[in-house]
Amino acid sequence: MLAHPPRPPLLHRLPPYARGLLTWCAVAAFALLQLAALLSGSDDANPRALLLAGAAVVMTVPLAWARHRPVPVLTVLLAEVAAATALGAPAEQVWPLFLAAFVLVCGIAATRSGVAAALGTLVVVEGAWHADLWRHGYRALAPGFLALTALLAGGVLLAWLAGTALRQRHEYAEALRVHAVTSERLSIARDVHDMVAHSIGSIAIQAGAGSRVIDARPDQARDALDAIEVTSRETLKGLRQMLGVLRRPGTPSTGLADLGPVTSAAVAAGVQVDVRWQGERRPLPAAVDHSAFRIVQEAVTNVVRHADAARCRVSIGYARAELSVEIVDDGRGAGAGERHGDGHGEGHGEGHGDGAGEGKGYGIAGMRERVALLNGQFTAGPRPEGGFRVAARLPIP
Repeated sequence: MLAHPPRPPLLHRLPPYARGLLTWCAVAAFALLQLAALLSGSDDANPRALLLAGAAVVMTVPLAWARHRPVPVLTVLLAEVAAATALGAPAEQVWPLFLAAFVLVCGIAATRSGVAAALGTLVVVEGAWHADLWRHGYRALAPGFLALTALLAGGVLLAWLAGTALRQRHEYAEALRVHAVTSERLSIARDVHDMVAHSIGSIAIQAGAGSRVIDARPDQARDALDAIEVTSRETLKGLRQMLGVLRRPGTPSTGLADLGPVTSAAVAAGVQVDVRWQGERRPLPAAVDHSAFRIVQEAVTNVVRHADAARCRVSIGYARAELSVEIVDDGRGAGAGERHGDGHGEGHGEGHGDGAGEGKGYGIAGMRERVALLNGQFTAGPRPEGGFRVAARLPIP
């Protein structure tokens, strides 16, 4: 079942003609505001009302394209302010254009730097204000006028800061989304690697053993074929479960309770696995439970495929604030890593061979990544007394 996409914002759910109608209604309302400002500064408003109404419409029509082309529209508005000032219009007649310019600065800063737009707006607005003061013979540094000058500058600054905050919030959300997608892809890649490498490795071992004894001991060959069938079915079941998790995020993932097939496959391959539980077993967070299972699965697979071990001990310890996992075998230790490129020869090897002599893979590195994502501790290396040891400590939130 595919998840439903999120609903778009309310304005985006409207048909195009409805959005266009709303835009022109807003422009008309702003034209009325501009007309009121023009009439307030005119002594003979009645004879000039029609002319002022036309001027208000011409001055505000560019706002209809502000959403798609904010920079050209802001340029036109600032040119209108400069032209009105040059023609002797007082500042109180063009203050609605100041307000529109502030809004446009905010919108521009929400999609790009916006510094040039903010500086241009500041210069034009302050220039128009001080030109009006100079024309009427006022001192620009008078306390009241100085406060209004600072208010205009603060308006431009606040508009730019608001737009910048919106842009940074959007960029941060997009970065989080990309990070989440990347993390999910890596998690899926690790799960597929752990599952397929474990199963194919067991199948390869059983197939090789069966081919060697098929003529002399057909019963053992039949047992190997049965083991291949069981492993194949378990792998198919696991892949279906993984697809179910991807399709329905609420589906439970594999955990330590699913270790039975892992140990059974190892026993069928000739390795005796001893699982020891320490501490009081209790439900674990899904991420910790799943990671612990994958670490055990990958480590046991390494033992079966590369270590020539007869025994393997898996210890799982429940503490108050962490889960410890340790896998120890009595195999070749460093020699296995040197021959198979699986990182066994070094305490912190980054590769893991998925096939004999076929170069480096991602087993040890994948286990280390799982532990690092949970802020845990991971070690892997040969033991002084022989064999190999993989250990992880996973914090429990």
